[in-house]
Order: sequence, then C-alpha cells, then structure tokens
Amino acid sequence: MSHFSIQLVALLSLTLLLPNTHGWGDDGHVIVCKIAQARLSKTAAEAVQKLLPKSAGNDLSTKCSWADHVHHIYPWSSALHYANTPDAVCSYKNSRDCIDYKKGIKGRCVVAAINNYTTQLLQYGSETKSKYNLTQSLFFLSHFVGDIHQPLHCGFLSDSGGNTIKVKWYTRKQTLHHVWDQIILQTEVDKFYDSDMGEFVDAIQQNITKVWANEVEEWEQCGDNDLPCPAQYASESTIDACKWAYKDATEGSVLSDDYFLSRSQIVNLRLAQAGVRLAAILNRVFDRKLSSSM
Repeated sequence: MSHFSIQLVALLSLTLLLPNTHGWGDDGHVIVCKIAQARLSKTAAEAVQKLLPKSAGNDLSTKCSWADHVHHIYPWSSALHYANTPDAVCSYKNSRDCIDYKKGIKGRCVVAAINNYTTQLLQYGSETKSKYNLTQSLFFLSHFVGDIHQPLHCGFLSDSGGNTIKVKWYTRKQTLHHVWDQIILQTEVDKFYDSDMGEFVDAIQQNITKVWANEVEEWEQCGDNDLPCPAQYASESTIDACKWAYKDATEGSVLSDDYFLSRSQIVNLRLAQAGVRLAAILNRVFDRKLSSSM
C-alpha cells in the first residue's frame, strides 16, 4: 500500500502544541463523513437524508462522533471501537482478535460491528418495519468505519492500542494512542492550514481525485461482492500500527518533527480511505435495495 502526503507548504520546527481542539474523536470523524457524503450516489444520499434527524440538517458529519458519547447508554458498545492483536503480532486474525476481552465474548469488536450495522441497514425500505433503529445503525457504522482506519484502534492488546504508552509530543506529555487519535491531525491543521478544518478537508478531497486517483477504485472494492470488508481494513491498520505508530515511540520517547511529518502522511491516507470506503459501503447497501425492489 502506497502512502502519499498532502503537500506541506513548509517544513516547520514545531515546539508547541495548541490545545483545545478536537481530533479523530471529533474532527477526524467529521472529515471521514464529509468525504463519504460527498461521494454518495443519488439513492444513497436520499436514504441517508431520510435516516438523519432534522437536527442534523442533512449533514452526516454532525452525527459521526455520536458513538463516542453513548457508552453510558450502551455500555456494550465500548468494545466495538477496536480490535487488538497480541504483542508484536502485525497481522489481524478474526478468530483470534475479534473479542471483548473484558467480558470474554468472542465476535465483539470493530470488525464485527461494521458487518453487523451494514447488515441492519439492508432492512431500510423493507415492507415490514425493521426491529432495528436504522438511524442509530447509520451512526454506528459511520463511526466505526472511521475507527477501524486509525492504526492504534487495531494495536496491541497489552498496551490497549498505545493507551498505556506515555510519550512526549514535542514538550507535552501524551499517550501514544491520543497522539494518533487527535494530536497528529490537530498539529497538521494548526500548523499548515491555519487551524482551518474546511481547508484541510478540501485538501484531502483534492488528493483523493488527483494524488490517489489510481488507488481509489481498489480502496472501494471488496472480495466476493461483500458489502464491507472490515477484516481487510483492520489488517491494514495493524500493519500501520507496527510500521508507523509503535516504531520509535516507546515509553518516554520524545516525538517531534521526524515522527510528525512522516506519520501525518499515514493519518491523511487513512482518513481518505475511511471516507471513500464508507461511501462505497452505503452506496452498495442502498443501491442494492433499489435494484432488489425493481
């Protein structure tokens, strides 16, 4: 898998991290959903609009962090945000790694969640009323497609995907997971896009159509006509976790320019892939519903 970067206007030495902005927990999910909604087919766009509450203003991105804020309502959903591998194992295996370790329940992880909520959305437009809340199915699916593309959501079990590894981001103390969830993206937007998230989204979208244009069709595809293929997405993230996230980022490491400038390329790529794939999944789901009803 090739990695490309958004063109940076200058190579800056970063010494401070600007606080009080959101990352993959909020802004990252917004980016994924903005990319996805712009790529929906007419049928899928109409379905998404009908499923969204009026408060969303037909903007899927406003609900893409919803799943991060309902743990107290749906405590079982906590395990659905990740899929961890054994230490130093840089490959995902469904039978081994898709498990809620706290509860000892197999088949409960982000891979299974993406399959599950995709299947639920297939009931959209059925003559019989679905037993599922399909609006929530859309929210969960949109969020988990973002999560699975963050490498450390498929990191090592013993450190909870980098959550227990303490590092310094330039001069500030962080956990490695937080660096990947939020800080790399935040730093890039602050330093190279004047804190303008809209400009950053535009740059990602331009790279999808220009820099990554020859790869996009491959990103969208799933084998055997599967609607999603989350085990593939998890495998990519596990490889990136080993190759990029964990490398040179042991306990107490100081992460600065070299780490930031190379890893931001991976963050950009994974955000782009997540948006493209979310759109592809929704298009397959809702376009299939249309063709089956004709």
